[in-house]
Amino acid sequence: MDGLLDRPEGACALYVLAHGAGAGMRHPFLARTAELLAERNVATFRYEFPYMSEGRKRPDPPGVATRAVRDAVEDASKKTDLPLVAGGKSFGGRMTSTAQSHEPLPGVRGLVFLGFPLHAPGRVGDNRAEHLYSIEIPMLFIQGTRDALADLDLMRGVCKQLGSLATLYIVEGGDHSFKVLKRFGRKESEVMSEIADTVASWTEGLL
Repeated sequence: MDGLLDRPEGACALYVLAHGAGAGMRHPFLARTAELLAERNVATFRYEFPYMSEGRKRPDPPGVATRAVRDAVEDASKKTDLPLVAGGKSFGGRMTSTAQSHEPLPGVRGLVFLGFPLHAPGRVGDNRAEHLYSIEIPMLFIQGTRDALADLDLMRGVCKQLGSLATLYIVEGGDHSFKVLKRFGRKESEVMSEIADTVASWTEGLL
């Protein structure tokens, strides 16, 4: 599998990082996330789903996408002996959790979601969370308060039901892409550092 491995010297863990529905593994958000995590001693392995590699716009069906997740985790295990966490941005995170709910991903100790897509825009509901309740490893949800794909009250309810396995971190003012309006007085670089700090700290605590 084609992928991008960023492994800093002294890395404590490897984050198998999937992209969102509309952009591939080289998207600036993922590239910057990988760079910032490397500064915090977390390696990353970015990869692409088949539809993105083949230049198609329509995301793969769940069966194909979850197979790609499993292949990526297995490939990451071969590239390094570091402890693994897995997840990703939006669609990539949801396909990772779906794969984990079907059968535990080998070696993966926790899941990290960068904007879990709880529902489609304007169609508030939590049906997409149902598979999460069969997962038995810790999960970190990083969500923006303006995320149109995840009503925050519903997200809090989901995490409450997941109990001690779920950690919810809220990015004040962030939308689904963690963009923050000027009125919040925060720079994009500050938000990205906040996200990287959260992932690194949670991962360190997990290990």
